[in-house]
Amino acid sequence: MHLGRKTAHRKSMLANMACSLIEHKRINTTVTKAKALKQFVEPLITKSKDDTTHNRRTAFRYLRNKEAVAFLFRDVAAKVGDRPGGYTRIIKLGNRLGDNADMAMIELVDFNDVYTNKDEETKKTTRRSRAKKPADAPAVEATEEAPAVDAPEKDDSAQE
Repeated sequence: MHLGRKTAHRKSMLANMACSLIEHKRINTTVTKAKALKQFVEPLITKSKDDTTHNRRTAFRYLRNKEAVAFLFRDVAAKVGDRPGGYTRIIKLGNRLGDNADMAMIELVDFNDVYTNKDEETKKTTRRSRAKKPADAPAVEATEEAPAVDAPEKDDSAQE
C-alpha cells in the first residue's frame, strides 16, 4: 500500500507509527494506515522473539529509535514469546468527523487486559445453577443482620 505518499515519507511514517504502537500499546489511525502498520510491525515482533545482535540491528534499521527497539526486545518479546503470530488487533471505530475517514484502533494483543483469557484459564468449574439453601437454615437471620437506617433529621435553618 502506498498510502498516497512517496517512499521515504511512507517509511518514516510507518516507523513513527510503529514506535508509537510499541510505546503506547495502542494507537488510533485510519483503517488503511492500520493495515499497513500491521504488515510493517508484525515481522519486527517476530524478529524480537530471538534476541540476537543481527535481529536488533535489523529492527533498528526499520524503527530508527533506540528506545523503541530496546522496549520491543525487552518487554514486548517477553509477552509474545509463546504466540505463533497475530500480535496486533485492528478494531474499527467509525468515521472521523472532519473528513469522514474510516478510523480504527490498532493494539498489541497481549497487552490488552480486557480481551486476554487469563481469567478463564484459572477458572476451573462453571456453575450452571444457584446453590440450594439448606432446609434447616432460618430465613430470618438475613433480615436481622442488616442495620436499621434512620430517617435524616430535618434542619430548620435550611428552610429559612
